[in-house]
Amino acid sequence: MIRERKFYKYFAGLLCSLALKNFLVYSVNFADNLMLGAYSETALSGASLCNQFQFFLQMLVVGAGEGVVVLGSQYWGKGNLEPIRHLIGVTLRFGTAMAAVLFAAVLFFPEFMLGLLANDPIVIEEGVKYLQIICFTYLIFTITNILTASLQAIGVVSIGYIVSGVTLIINICLNYCLIYGNFGFPEYGIRGAAYATLISRSVELIIVIIYLKYREYRLNLNWRKLIWIDGSYQKDYIKVSFPVLLNQAQWGIAQMIQTAVLGHMGSAVIAANSIAVIVFQVLSVVAYGAASASGIVIGRTIGEGNTERLRELVRTLEILFVGIGIVTGCLIFATREPVLGLYHISREAEIFSRQFLCIIAVTTVGTSYQMACDSGIIRGGGDTSFSMKMNLISMWGIVVPCSVLAAFVWNLPPAVVFFILKSDQLYKILPVKIHLNRWKWIRRVTREDVSLETAV
Repeated sequence: MIRERKFYKYFAGLLCSLALKNFLVYSVNFADNLMLGAYSETALSGASLCNQFQFFLQMLVVGAGEGVVVLGSQYWGKGNLEPIRHLIGVTLRFGTAMAAVLFAAVLFFPEFMLGLLANDPIVIEEGVKYLQIICFTYLIFTITNILTASLQAIGVVSIGYIVSGVTLIINICLNYCLIYGNFGFPEYGIRGAAYATLISRSVELIIVIIYLKYREYRLNLNWRKLIWIDGSYQKDYIKVSFPVLLNQAQWGIAQMIQTAVLGHMGSAVIAANSIAVIVFQVLSVVAYGAASASGIVIGRTIGEGNTERLRELVRTLEILFVGIGIVTGCLIFATREPVLGLYHISREAEIFSRQFLCIIAVTTVGTSYQMACDSGIIRGGGDTSFSMKMNLISMWGIVVPCSVLAAFVWNLPPAVVFFILKSDQLYKILPVKIHLNRWKWIRRVTREDVSLETAV
């Protein structure tokens, strides 16, 4: 393992900043989830269904942003920042186009879209109220997150958690006023949560624009530079990002199918799944922060051409990932009772939630290792197609068909179905470990670069 304190200080700084940003981002969803759960179980279930479309968009935005992070971090390591501006412009084009398509689909066909995920008409009715407002955040969310991801490529991560922190405070205050009708505001219920999120996302984008205009000097971005770009970088971007986009898209679709499987098992199961997933997202932010930080560190090391550093760096990160997973799993298990005490849900939903959280506490250990190695080390090294191929087989060959059979043919209990849906987080450890040890994930992604594969 690496023994230099300087490395751990640098990596811990990146990890903590990214983890804090993720924590604040997911805390916005958690605030909606918790405050709607205290309002009514039906509102919680309706918003949970709508959030699957938000999650799908988030997967696409992550995929679009990952291309500029992978390419940008390697250009940063080479000391060449000029191509990053063109790559950001290309990324914004792809991201906003995808957000616009999803926006149109859910705005004009909300009942149909929600009907794909559940069959309870009361839950769908509540979801439509939420979806027709929240969809206006899609373009705003996409632009904000692509810009902050682009800054991550050059190690600027503080703006992410500053923006998310402000968003969280605004969202909680507005939720309290608009959901319940406090301080003289009308009681909008589930619509109030949507309005609160729309306002806070708008403020988020304004803060990022102000930061880019007045505080960021290395890239020196403005809208004119992002519009007039060198189109030749589009080919480089597509080569790196397209496999990631496909992987994220299929992952998002698979998650919606998983929600549909659970959604057709009753509103109590929908609510329990919503609680378990949001608790996992909030408490696993260190694992996801470690993955993002390792992608930046790996990409920069490859860009610098530092072959001797790469092996010990990878071994060190593997050990850190396992440790983070064990701690996170224990934390989820230990906090399940206090968290459930914050919700006003039915006894049935509470039982399912407790079972789901216990399952996630176990699978989180696998998530922390294989996800971080895959999306952090392997993808940061330039191999963006491995994850797509692995998840293609895993999701559509194992998880989705087995869960559908378990729920609708074998009629197994919801806890068993939920475990099947999350089991890939454990068995994917093996292919990730094998691929990592073969050292074929180091790829040339920048222009005039030299591949390190032979050297390593």
